[in-house]
Amino acid sequence: MSLPLIAITMGDPAGIGPEITVKVLSRIDIYKTCRPLVIGAVNVLADAMRFTHRALQINVIDSPQEGQYSFGTIDVIDMNNIDIEKLEYGKVSALCGKAAGEYIAKAIELAMAGLVDAVATNPINKESFVLGGWGKMYPGHTEMFADLTKTERYSMMLQHENFRVVHVSTHVSLVEACRRVKKDRVLDTIRIANAACKAIGIDQPKVGVAGLNPHAGDGELFGREDIDEIQPAVLAAREEGIDASGPIPADTIFSRAKGGWYDIVVAMYHDQGHIPLKTTGFVWDESSKSWESISGVNVTLGLPIIRTSVDHGTAFGKAGKGTARVDSLYEAIYMATRFAVTRAKTQGLSAK
Repeated sequence: MSLPLIAITMGDPAGIGPEITVKVLSRIDIYKTCRPLVIGAVNVLADAMRFTHRALQINVIDSPQEGQYSFGTIDVIDMNNIDIEKLEYGKVSALCGKAAGEYIAKAIELAMAGLVDAVATNPINKESFVLGGWGKMYPGHTEMFADLTKTERYSMMLQHENFRVVHVSTHVSLVEACRRVKKDRVLDTIRIANAACKAIGIDQPKVGVAGLNPHAGDGELFGREDIDEIQPAVLAAREEGIDASGPIPADTIFSRAKGGWYDIVVAMYHDQGHIPLKTTGFVWDESSKSWESISGVNVTLGLPIIRTSVDHGTAFGKAGKGTARVDSLYEAIYMATRFAVTRAKTQGLSAK
């Protein structure tokens, strides 16, 4: 079976996406596991090679079938949408926001046509995204993927090593997040979490479900949502054969997951899941006053295509300096590859 073909969107040209793309594709091990294809702007990638001191060849192609996919060469579908003279690293701009959206749309088009096996996305800047015209339609990456793939039910999974979290709700206010903790929604998320683990080769996933209230409500002392909505969802999931446990107090479930008690945790809202994951994946080195690691992968579940992403932003403060770390992008490509391999084995599918 040929190696999975992974489309990598360049992200906002003014951010760190171009440089971490160049850096990660300077690693030979990437080419031993997949065929990477960049969707971006050749002139920006060439400039990133300048300030990262890389000397790779660029192979401009019109379709994925034309790629060489060999170490030392970056295969690129050039959207040719950036005037390099107008590009300012670390600056919000409509030019870059518009370009970033075009990379995403092209990658989705290729994936929906079966021409690539998965998509790994670099970060966008939401302010630039809005100025570039995409914000009128989409708050961000995930919503754009959902709309262009005609997906109604989807969820976000974060992963760092074997620590995984999927969310019942994400980009809504905390008040709205609490309103969305309903049995059917929680049950759907448990199902998605279980399916996600199976999609990466875990045969019998153990799903831990977090409580909403302190101490998972502690009976009825701190609210009834855990009793009335979450517990019935867990019981329904168990009746379907899913190995689900909960509701478990949020102040203990994540340490248990880190200890291997669960393959994945269902968090009730954005920060409940993001904080422990990023605390684990983002490691600060006090002696050097720098990040030792910025790790973690964002996976959009429920789509008809595979989409992974870095779990950090455009880092405008570092853009154009050649100092950005590649940990998260490397893991996003690896995770996209893992999903693609499992899907190919179960469905007998692979990109040409």
